Amino acid sequence: MLKSPAIFNISVPVHTAYHPQILLVMTNASYQGLKGPVLVNWTGGSTSFPKTSFKAANKGYIPPCRNLKTFFVKYRVSALKEHIGVNGTEDDTLWYAYGPFLSTPITKTPQTFNVTLPSTHPRMLVYAIGKSKCSPCLFNMRVPPTRAGFVVPDLAPILLTSASFGAFGIYAIKRRKVRKLNKN
Repeated sequence: MLKSPAIFNISVPVHTAYHPQILLVMTNASYQGLKGPVLVNWTGGSTSFPKTSFKAANKGYIPPCRNLKTFFVKYRVSALKEHIGVNGTEDDTLWYAYGPFLSTPITKTPQTFNVTLPSTHPRMLVYAIGKSKCSPCLFNMRVPPTRAGFVVPDLAPILLTSASFGAFGIYAIKRRKVRKLNKN
């Protein structure tokens, strides 16, 4: 979310998500620039998140691991920093809040909701979390923290993978030569 208000559509292609929760993760600049509560509106209801409901996160997981009695879903803070584009910058601290939203479970039928972020620097991730029927106690359904499009990996893993395939190729060629010599 880079502008406010933002409109989102949500649906679940296969299973129903019960007790939906919304997870809001914003940058430090966005948090410092808040001029009012973050508002989430949908047909039939709304919820608001005042500045005091947000907690700082620099490492670990969101929600914190101590909430694993109810949260199976968790997001690594470092991955969220990469996704929102602040890792290693002065805006490195993330602020998050979560709570119930939507009046009904999430199904195949798309539902629309709006998020209003009254900040001088709006930059926020918006995730939905829910419970499946087979896990009524744990939040085990989530939106994955992935960026759409092509991601270029680091050079080191590419080189290591290439070296492994190269070594395997050389081994296969030598083995073929040894078999050929043994047949003659």
